[in-house]
Amino acid sequence: MAKNKHPSDELSKLDKRITNREFKLLLKPRGLDRRHRIAELQTEIHNLCEESGLLFTVPETMNSGMRNIYFVDTLDNSLRRNKLIMRVRESRKEAWTDDWCEVTFKCRSEDIDRAWTLNPIPKTAIPFRIRFKEEILKDGPIGSIRRLYSHNAILDQVPIERVPNRKLSALLPTFPGLAEVNLPFEQKLRIVGNAKNKVLEACVTLGNIAFSDKVHAHCEIAIWFHTVGDPMIGELAFAYRVHKSNRKDIKAHRLADEFFKKLQQFFAKDIALGTTKTAMIYGSKE
Repeated sequence: MAKNKHPSDELSKLDKRITNREFKLLLKPRGLDRRHRIAELQTEIHNLCEESGLLFTVPETMNSGMRNIYFVDTLDNSLRRNKLIMRVRESRKEAWTDDWCEVTFKCRSEDIDRAWTLNPIPKTAIPFRIRFKEEILKDGPIGSIRRLYSHNAILDQVPIERVPNRKLSALLPTFPGLAEVNLPFEQKLRIVGNAKNKVLEACVTLGNIAFSDKVHAHCEIAIWFHTVGDPMIGELAFAYRVHKSNRKDIKAHRLADEFFKKLQQFFAKDIALGTTKTAMIYGSKE
């Protein structure tokens, strides 16, 4: 059996490096611009949790947060070809875009050691977070699982003007780990797919799923729009932190894997082709 690819019922422990587990399921966009459809999704997940013996709690209100999303790479996608991703999230309030954005730099691979090897820790005074995620996706038929691993640095308050339109070499002072990668540093960074390829994202919290006393997952739906009222794709996801007190709770981790399979079965007719939103933007498999 291939390294790092195993069915969920063989899960015996979590790698000690993993800090987060995130389950993602792409949904067809039809109806996702309608509030009543999001409310239906919430009810359907609530019912599925009850059938599975899991506690699902809903928020008092179901508000959506809006932000612009885009990816930055060279013209020949040299970051992508080296399993690297640079994503920018610009927060919005009503019609206005903030002057500050969130920048995520990550290495993502099916090979856990490759994902770990790149050091994403930035040298900056800007606040940042480091995450090493296990990302669980549908892989082929309904009820299947594919595991990717991503080593993430998330910078929270980057001036919006500092992101695109610079040479790749301009990233080296902030992300010195890039020096270990064979990249064309003289090339210029640009928005993947050109500036018109910015995506408008609405993110709605659906609730929280308790897999055990110490494993509680945040469940949400992220909807990507070309423009308001023109949804491209939906991503139904639930995620939770892995820490010292729940790392060895294998029963809960297995329950999360099995619940992800049940979501696939329940939403089988609604599942979109592909695995990640990033792959859709790049037009290539993850």
